[in-house]
Amino acid sequence: MAKAPKIIIKNAEQIEGIRKSSRLAASVLKMIEPYIKPGISTEELDQICNTYILNHGGISACIGYHGFPRYTCISINDVICHGIPSKKEILKEWDIVNVDVTTIVDGYFGDTSRMFAVGKISKEREKLIDMARTCLEIGLKEVYPGNRFGNIGYEIARHAERYGYSVVREYTGHGVGVYFHEEPYVYHKAPKDSWDLIEPGMIFTIEPMINIGAHQTKLLPDKWTVKTKDGSDSAQFEHTILVTESGYELLTVA
Repeated sequence: MAKAPKIIIKNAEQIEGIRKSSRLAASVLKMIEPYIKPGISTEELDQICNTYILNHGGISACIGYHGFPRYTCISINDVICHGIPSKKEILKEWDIVNVDVTTIVDGYFGDTSRMFAVGKISKEREKLIDMARTCLEIGLKEVYPGNRFGNIGYEIARHAERYGYSVVREYTGHGVGVYFHEEPYVYHKAPKDSWDLIEPGMIFTIEPMINIGAHQTKLLPDKWTVKTKDGSDSAQFEHTILVTESGYELLTVA
């Protein structure tokens, strides 16, 4: 796979292609919501998502990416990210689950994820999901020309830590669109006024991973699944974002 060059400023044709792919990715998450219920396997959810993607003119970017074996990432409870769908993994009442979808349409990539509650969940888990959603919204407020990427993570971490949550360090947002992963890498905890300037035409994800417990992570032997080291729950929301002349446009909207 070709290596992405340093931050790509997208042209009008690329932006429209990425917008189309991003809308498909967003529509997958909207489509799958009614299926998120006790008793379904994560492999079945993965297959439903892939069928939908194929039927709407796209393909999954995940399958085969550095050997990843499934079409989506599905991460439950203490799994932070990159959970591998499995027929043995069955959703249960009280679970929280993140579904992460990246599509390719006409060669362009769109990347998004969101949290779902499986039936009734605890108040603690409800608050965690709300915190992860709020942290993404706080990060989005920092997206405008002339600001620095570090301020996205600075504000996210400041808010989460104020309420006793932690922010995962090792896994970041990233440029996307022409390639699956491009520069810049968007840290969700960063020093104020650090990293590159944000410029119109940049497209990247913000995807803060917020833990109830400590921020430390552990990688499972499958070399993909990332869990919290202390077994605490984690939650994440992700959007693909275009920087405009005056602010930003959310591309991953259905």
